[in-house]
Amino acid sequence: MSSLRSLVDELAGEELAEVDDRRLEADLVELNLQVTRLQAQASRRLVEIDRRGTFEADGYLSTTSWLRHQSGLSAREAAVQVHRARALADMPDARAAYEAGDLSTRVVDLLVAARKRHPEIFAEHEAALVREAAGLRPRDAARLIAYWRQSLDHLHVDDMVRHNRRRLSIAATFDGMVHGEFELDAEGGEAVLAAIRALAETTDPSDSRSPTQRRADALVDLCRDYLDHGEAPVKGGERPHMNVIVSLQALEQRSGYPLELGEAGVISGDAARRIACDCGISRIITAGDSEPLDVGRRTRTIPPAIRRALVVRDGGCVIAGCDRPARWCDAHHRVHWIDGGPTSLDNLELLCRRHHRMVHDGRELERRPRAP
Repeated sequence: MSSLRSLVDELAGEELAEVDDRRLEADLVELNLQVTRLQAQASRRLVEIDRRGTFEADGYLSTTSWLRHQSGLSAREAAVQVHRARALADMPDARAAYEAGDLSTRVVDLLVAARKRHPEIFAEHEAALVREAAGLRPRDAARLIAYWRQSLDHLHVDDMVRHNRRRLSIAATFDGMVHGEFELDAEGGEAVLAAIRALAETTDPSDSRSPTQRRADALVDLCRDYLDHGEAPVKGGERPHMNVIVSLQALEQRSGYPLELGEAGVISGDAARRIACDCGISRIITAGDSEPLDVGRRTRTIPPAIRRALVVRDGGCVIAGCDRPARWCDAHHRVHWIDGGPTSLDNLELLCRRHHRMVHDGRELERRPRAP
């Protein structure tokens, strides 16, 4: 291990500006190969720790909890590593190819999942699968393994069993994000893919979002459209909605005052002002820090009649080059109502959610000319 640390220190001390292009590229390819081989060696050691149960002497209840705390991994990342290491102990061909760097960690995980589905048949086919997958790009290897599974699934798993495997996990994290993962059968998955692709596609050359960011925005747009226009069930006399707990001082961009978004936690003042552009407001008057004295009747910041007039006038997002229709837009106060801006047609405009965020971030965007 001391030699490994010395090598890493040597790499860290190298002045890359002096390295020629071809060697720099070759170095990166070689480093990626060796990182894969190192991950394979980490798996070997992890499964031996698991076999010995050495974590028990340190007071841990499982290998996963030990790895999580010793390596700073999330619970999911630690569980994946332990599951991979245990599976590879019974996958000699995959393990050898992994240690040689012929299989990426991604492809190894696909093989592990395939083995879990059909363990006895996988043992018979492992050598052939590994041999074929080792010469393919990850995407093509995934297709190969998927077809192998499909050829067996129709014998062992019917559509209802696959459908019953569907799942969605989603929760707020401690760093102000929301994390989730899901698994769907082919029919449900294709519906989700089609909807997200339709919203994520763009012809706007100024759109600098990455493909993953466009897909994330598309998912948010789908959910917000459902909340705004779908036939969502009524609970407690109200349709589903987002709750922003915000003080007047926070909206005025003073720090140190309550500013939270439902389960997602603390948000910025700018985010609250953006949300408040087109929402319903409930007044809660408190005594001191938290004792409620009066809860006012909820009012619409943008009355329906003005919203309809906006749709007729603007048609959709008013930013030049944007083709988002009115259904996917927020009504934005040019002069925010907390700063004294009126809720009137002259002070309002329709902005898609991406451009709405950009405007609240202070970006100067060109508006298309209004129709006469």
